Amino acid sequence: MKNRIFFILTFVSSIVFSQDLTVERIWKNYEFNPKRIGGYQAMNDGEHYIKVTDGSFYLYAMNDLNDKGVMFLDGSKLELNGKQIAFDDFQFNSDESKLLLLTNVESIYRRSYQAVYYLYDLKTQKLSPLDAVHSPQTLAEYSPDGMKVSFIHGNDLFVKTIATGKVEKLTQDGKRNKIINGTTDWVYEEEFSITKAYGWSPDSKYIAYLRFDEKAVPEYSMDTYGGLYPESYTFKYPKAGEVNSVVTAHCVSLDSKKVQQISLGKYEYIPRLNWSSASNQLIIQTMNRHQSELNYWLVDVVKGKVSSKIFFTEKSKTYIDIDDNLLILKDGKSILRTSEESGYRHIYQLNFDGSVKQITIGPWDVIDFLGFDESSKQIYFSSAEKGAINKSIYSVETSGGNKRDLTPTVGYNEAEFLNGMHYFIHTYSNANQAPVYTLCKSDGSIVRVLESNQAFMDKLKKERLSPKQFIVINANGVKLNASVILPVGFDAAKKYPMYVNVYGGPGHNEVLDNWDGNDFLFHQLLAQKGYIVFQVDPRGTMYQGEEFKKCTYLQLGKLEIEDVINAVKEYSKNAYVDTSRVGIMGWSYGGFMASLGITKGADVFKMAIAVAPVTNWRYYDNIYTERFMRTPQENADGYDRNSPINYVDNVKGKYLLIHGSSDDNVHFQNTMDMTSAMVKANKQFELFVYPNKNHGIYGGNTRNHLFQMMLNFIETNL
Repeated sequence: MKNRIFFILTFVSSIVFSQDLTVERIWKNYEFNPKRIGGYQAMNDGEHYIKVTDGSFYLYAMNDLNDKGVMFLDGSKLELNGKQIAFDDFQFNSDESKLLLLTNVESIYRRSYQAVYYLYDLKTQKLSPLDAVHSPQTLAEYSPDGMKVSFIHGNDLFVKTIATGKVEKLTQDGKRNKIINGTTDWVYEEEFSITKAYGWSPDSKYIAYLRFDEKAVPEYSMDTYGGLYPESYTFKYPKAGEVNSVVTAHCVSLDSKKVQQISLGKYEYIPRLNWSSASNQLIIQTMNRHQSELNYWLVDVVKGKVSSKIFFTEKSKTYIDIDDNLLILKDGKSILRTSEESGYRHIYQLNFDGSVKQITIGPWDVIDFLGFDESSKQIYFSSAEKGAINKSIYSVETSGGNKRDLTPTVGYNEAEFLNGMHYFIHTYSNANQAPVYTLCKSDGSIVRVLESNQAFMDKLKKERLSPKQFIVINANGVKLNASVILPVGFDAAKKYPMYVNVYGGPGHNEVLDNWDGNDFLFHQLLAQKGYIVFQVDPRGTMYQGEEFKKCTYLQLGKLEIEDVINAVKEYSKNAYVDTSRVGIMGWSYGGFMASLGITKGADVFKMAIAVAPVTNWRYYDNIYTERFMRTPQENADGYDRNSPINYVDNVKGKYLLIHGSSDDNVHFQNTMDMTSAMVKANKQFELFVYPNKNHGIYGGNTRNHLFQMMLNFIETNL
């Protein structure tokens, strides 16, 4: 093998070390959490920002090297009925004279929540509830003119006029598990990554919104435990091949309250709705059920009349990803959008007359739009130009010229551009370096360091750590990115067991040169105990071009598990790998892969841990699954041939199944059916269920318990 690793540990020296890592130190005491920054919000002038400290607002100048703020709002003034409110987030209105405060946030699913909002007038110093009658609310925001606030309550859209205090209900038919106005159903939230399905027109005269009729969508039920009788929670969840919500787009006039449906032809999905900032023009995207055709609609709202037309259509032989890489230019003539038309994801300018111009070019993928400076015509974006394991920040002119690397340090670079596009908050990390936060000018030059995390890194130097190394491995002719953490005190003359951590699904890379938090520390714990920790990204993962990503189409799991098995076999040619002691672990899609590993890879893997696994793609939601597999009715072979349920007869090693009983995402049903298959095949295994826990399996002592159980299983069986 070309990629043999022999190295001298650089993380440790002859100093006296602290105690060894334990699960409790990582997941109960949380000793290894680096500092983060938050609460920054840039002001309209682009030269100042607000930072919240201990409930009070402080104003800072961007170019103040001393980083000394002045009191902007004393938090003690945020008092109602003699009690100071504690808020989780805030937003200004357009002229920065009023605040909207978000309090008492309760999560619903991955992105959705309900909360109680308050309004605060900086001039009158008056604090008042947004609406005490229709509470809690969600997705509240100011109108562009700052005169009104919109919000969702009970699946209906409301508007409050601030000056009068009058609250008006704009939609009338919202009802749980039946009709949703202005927000999204479960599957849109999870797979199109949106919950806010409404928006104000730039002149504050109209609101466009999506309406979901989910009455015909099949329901899924989960029991929650703790009382004398379990309580049943039922919600709409369209599994692969099942009926979707009927989604329509509408526009309501704030003057007349007249609602008009927007004509959008034939479609299955409306994944995005965006207003132009220049005029009363709306960009709406529609898709077919296979997600292979994406239409861009230009909708004009003029004097109460709504007209729509398609100005661009993108087609694919497989599927098209939906993301937030869309910017509507103020010229009122075009948008910026990413597409994989060239074989790699690049930036294009789509004009309303149907013409197209490619802006970025090269054998690498654009990742995210970060902003656009209208004055300089600079597009700011992140890309994987330096390799799929890295992220860098660039700027480029709309002409395609003068592309600049704003973050030359290789690793993982992220940027949050502030109002005015003059500054951004830069976050840098790599696999062995905790995040460093800096305030930068738009050209990438550093203004000052906001948080270096040097104290945290000094603490890590006292631990017995082994650096994560990156390699490219040849897996039966396929070059794959992989990472390795060798055991502490590694001796190439000895043999070591190997723990393989995998995800492997589309839309996610596991092998990244970034800080991996407590997972990194858990892997270091394993390295201290003498395990090799190996990770690999198989075909189907991101940022290596369209062909690499989409070659798994219609056969999820087939090429991915082949690649993982072949990569493990190739790396195991190193004499220090004990091939009789190789295990695999994964969560979610990774749990699917771990289950394939112990079945299809039974001769390679002695042990597998599958957390919240998909075991049959027929049980997962239709937007995600059909994007890659089409429907079970169209592709039964693709669904069945790669389901680990159908290969349980192959199991030889030790298998641990873990699931939360209230997993709204990957349903507990997957683990129950895998259990039935294992029993039928007379295969022994272990099963652990976390009552009332969702897909994340967290809260209280849960993560500490989970990782201790996994560690015990690894040490016993590997």
